[in-house]
Amino acid sequence: DGMNVLFIIVDDLRPVLGCYGDKLVKSPNIDQLASQSMVFSNAYAQQAVCAPSRVSFLTGRRPDTTRLYDFYSYWRVHAGNYSTMPQYFKENGYVTLSVGKVFHPGVSSNYSDDYPYSWSIPPFHPSAEKHENDKTCRGKDGKLHANLVCPVNVTEMPGGTLPDIQSTEEAIHLLNIMKTTRQKFFLAVGYHKPHIPLRYPQEFLKLYPLENITLAPDPWVPKKLPSVAYNPWTDIRQRDDVEALNVSFPYGALPEDFQLRIRQSYYAAVSYLDVQIGLLLSALDDTGLSNNTIVVFTADHGWSLGEHGEWAKYSNFDVATRVPLMFYVPGVTTSPVSQGARVFPYLDPFSHIGGSVPQGQSEKVVELVSLFPTLAELAGLQVPPACPEVSFGVVLCTEGKSIVHYFNTSEGKVEQGQEGCDDTDRCFNEEPVAFSQYPRPADTPQWNSDKPKLKDIRIMGYSMRTIDYRYTVWVHFDPSNFSANFEDVHAGELYMMENDPNQDYNIYNNTSHGWLFKKILG
Repeated sequence: DGMNVLFIIVDDLRPVLGCYGDKLVKSPNIDQLASQSMVFSNAYAQQAVCAPSRVSFLTGRRPDTTRLYDFYSYWRVHAGNYSTMPQYFKENGYVTLSVGKVFHPGVSSNYSDDYPYSWSIPPFHPSAEKHENDKTCRGKDGKLHANLVCPVNVTEMPGGTLPDIQSTEEAIHLLNIMKTTRQKFFLAVGYHKPHIPLRYPQEFLKLYPLENITLAPDPWVPKKLPSVAYNPWTDIRQRDDVEALNVSFPYGALPEDFQLRIRQSYYAAVSYLDVQIGLLLSALDDTGLSNNTIVVFTADHGWSLGEHGEWAKYSNFDVATRVPLMFYVPGVTTSPVSQGARVFPYLDPFSHIGGSVPQGQSEKVVELVSLFPTLAELAGLQVPPACPEVSFGVVLCTEGKSIVHYFNTSEGKVEQGQEGCDDTDRCFNEEPVAFSQYPRPADTPQWNSDKPKLKDIRIMGYSMRTIDYRYTVWVHFDPSNFSANFEDVHAGELYMMENDPNQDYNIYNNTSHGWLFKKILG
């Protein structure tokens, strides 16, 4: 009665995966999951930074409703006592379990990962997590540093392990317990990598010889990029190896050889993550749970790898907001799985050759805020109601819409993002849209532009992505009453996907876009 849920959430993972068409990456286990899943190729986060994104998709509310744009408030106290997705499963008879980084730890989840509301037992955090920012990277000088690029010998690490290895072990341990107790479960597993520092077992570098690594296709700051839109990647400047390069703030470029090394290490960290996913999914087979467990795989946001002269997240561009999103639903995305059949045999990225094609793929534009209603529907629970326009007092509702109706595409076909339509007005209104937003303290890049505290926010960039365009307006914002003034527009961006897929040529100032402005206000 009812399926289990394995909810895998990765930190800072953009879709550099074989199943998303990346030719360089080795991600055989995630690709194998995709080959049995419904894969969404246009999925977007609501804000490209950890805590706001996670609180948004775990509550099914947008950042303007959670009122969390930074790391420093707990929505139940500060905005409204909103139910979360795991809480809803718990209230419907599931054992809910959290491993690794699911909620962002700290104030924004009440220093408890929202336990006991969201979880049946206290969440597990790997003990090695506390060493994430220690000096554990051996430099050319033989000394230890707190670097951005940080391939390591795992045996030399504190405890002889890394956080994601510990999280995989704990998640497998919990799967084995759930198998014996035969209780329905919702198990959320949060992986740290490829979040910075790019600290991963050094053998993964072998998969990516430097001569195979290229720079971003557009490693320059676009001429018409409004200064308010630029994120000055302050967090990576603070790592020892980047600091030593003495790059000028805010627009100075990193040396090209170092750009290549960051990109190489990001890819290596993704392959290290892929091994963890492979071990976890193989354990789902071992426990005989693959035939009655829904698997969701996604990330909290992307990460810029030099595009637009930017690094890290903290922007409204696709590279920062677009995420992988796939759903494995036994009997729905695959034919029914017989008990004991292996769906996810472990694949070694060092020896596995050949990719696998997603089972079903949708190009529909979707949002992470839709995860809550979608998972409720897939699990056969009542879908939470849509939120009214103002929902601060409403405990259970969602601002996302279930995307289950996009699943019924014929096998192996890519569903196009657009349907034929007679009534243009009706069509236009029903066109799928993803909304993202990002706060800034000022019109020009500051040291706190990437992560302004609530009290310092003066401008909010509201961004709208459809299959055809990305449109962003940067408007005055008053943090004392959480109000955006759309009559005070500081800057705008408009990119047409067909001829500018990388979002390099802002045509906001030479296009009439009143209709877009109306739509973003709607």
